[in-house]
Amino acid sequence: MKLREKLQGIVPDDCLLKLTNRFHIVGDLAILALPDDVGEYKEKIAQGVLSQDKSIRLVLNKTTKLEGEKRVAGFEVIAGSGSTVTEHLEYGFVYCLDVMRVFYSSRLGYERARVAAQVNRGELVLVPFAGVGPFVVPAAARGARIVALEKSREACGWLALNAGKNRVSENIAIINADAATSPTMLKKTFDRAIIPAPYGMDRILEIVSRKVKTGGRVHFYTFKKRHQIEGLLDSYKDMGLEVEHFRRCGNVAPGVSRWAFDMTKL
Repeated sequence: MKLREKLQGIVPDDCLLKLTNRFHIVGDLAILALPDDVGEYKEKIAQGVLSQDKSIRLVLNKTTKLEGEKRVAGFEVIAGSGSTVTEHLEYGFVYCLDVMRVFYSSRLGYERARVAAQVNRGELVLVPFAGVGPFVVPAAARGARIVALEKSREACGWLALNAGKNRVSENIAIINADAATSPTMLKKTFDRAIIPAPYGMDRILEIVSRKVKTGGRVHFYTFKKRHQIEGLLDSYKDMGLEVEHFRRCGNVAPGVSRWAFDMTKL
């Protein structure tokens, strides 16, 4: 039974129309983003989520957008029990994190597996905005050597833990640093860069791609409207990057989607 069907007769119909049947699951946590005008029914909605999926322990409501350097949203607990620390299983890898303290999106699971499948053993790979490791760990498991840049010290701690849990610690060097400093900080050049850039950080592509070898690969994520894509292809070519493949990988706002670009450094 879908969530809206389960809540019929419990929550008014005009409120049900504002709800989605889908919600974000991280480990045993469910994350909702409820409109303000259904606030008085949020506990009943959360109980509906708990009764719908017995694997969920805690239901959170997102109260603010991503904020600050850590890119962490604000949440309130509206049902369930226990802490906001969880373990999330994704394509055979496990990630431990506290959703109140570090950023994580389970919606990019397929993308992380898709990109990792292209990584070859022995490659040297640069991953800025590494977070708790969802792009880092699968690539390291392929036998690549990873330099992971992450500005949040707390996220670096979770990344180190996750590297150990997934038995890939020896393939990962974690650097607590701003990705924008990579050209001056890192002396090596890389076979590949995986760049899950935050919203509004497109400038990082030109900065990080300088550290990729000629003939190397760049995987870049950005947030754009569909009509902007053709112009992006031209701008990437001007940077010395040839786009081999691009795809839309989820909506983030009305008319705005996250796009993935697989490119070769010319």
